Amino acid sequence: MSDKKRVAVLVEREYEDMELWYPYLRLVEAGYDVAIVGPVANKEYPSKHGYMIKSCTDMVEAKGQDWDAVVVPGGWAPDRLRVYPEMVAIVRKTHERNGVVAAICHGPSLLVSADIVRGKKVTSYVAIKDDLIHAGASWSDEEVLIDWNLITSRTPQDLVPFVKAILVALES
Repeated sequence: MSDKKRVAVLVEREYEDMELWYPYLRLVEAGYDVAIVGPVANKEYPSKHGYMIKSCTDMVEAKGQDWDAVVVPGGWAPDRLRVYPEMVAIVRKTHERNGVVAAICHGPSLLVSADIVRGKKVTSYVAIKDDLIHAGASWSDEEVLIDWNLITSRTPQDLVPFVKAILVALES
């Protein structure tokens, strides 16, 4: 068994390309054990622009594991992910274990379904601002917001500070 910290990057079809690939590649580069987790293992999922990524772990197997961090990319994938109780459970369980939960763009919509934003300071793509506020979060238009183990960002333009925050959180 590896002593590396373990990170799950969640995927479904129509993920935002850069919001999955940039964190994934930076986390691999930093030496973390990174798994692409989809509803089905060994399935290729297309991005919004047609780039494929293959999941290595399915949501049922991933739900039973302890992750040091979970990354939720944006695009339309979070809307698809939040209908799976197993995906919601992965996020909730990681949060409850004080693991890092990082979501960008539309990704925080999955955090709403996991009921982990109440009383938290968050940001996101502006289109889901109202959803986060109605779920009890305090929303602000900032490039990255960190509230304890929760890290959120707005758009691909915020990827550099978003990933830096994830890396710092994993090292603390």
